[in-house]
Amino acid sequence: MERKILVETSARHVHVTEEALEILFGKGAELTFRKALTQPGQFASNERVTVVGPKRSIENMSILGPCRSACQVELSLSDARTLGITAPVRESGDLAGSAGCKIIGPKGEIEIQEGVIIAKRHAHIPTPIAKEWGLTGGQIVKLALGTDDRKLIFDDVVVRVGDNMGLAVHIDTDEANAAGGDVHEGVIIAD
Repeated sequence: MERKILVETSARHVHVTEEALEILFGKGAELTFRKALTQPGQFASNERVTVVGPKRSIENMSILGPCRSACQVELSLSDARTLGITAPVRESGDLAGSAGCKIIGPKGEIEIQEGVIIAKRHAHIPTPIAKEWGLTGGQIVKLALGTDDRKLIFDDVVVRVGDNMGLAVHIDTDEANAAGGDVHEGVIIAD
């Protein structure tokens, strides 16, 4: 059985708490919708911030909504090196002991002590499709993708299964560039 899946490049972005949003953008600030993401209920907002590390800063980073219970900055390894941050490869939300940074908005700034990660590549799979494909949450699979000139297989892809998920794999910009840059579809390989 071939398990074809949409492959999305997850570019650098920030998740914020409601409290952080008010510090960065002012009292009563709310994230404003720019475009929907593949995962139901999630969206790219119009709000942008600057992320500052020990070496440099990256301006105009998108905030994804809705607000979360903890601030999180997701970077590629190249971004982390540019900023001078030693960020661990982690699943989203696994922030304990991760790197920190400064986040600057138009009305204020915050310093987070942890929350900067390089997101581990992962596959979002709706429950019925996971059952059909014989996959379970937390399972590690491979992803075959690339162009005719640059085919490759990524190992260590974490499967996330849920009833309210859009079928898609998320890789970062470094990974997408390694596969030829214009990747839209891949195949899940389960051992």
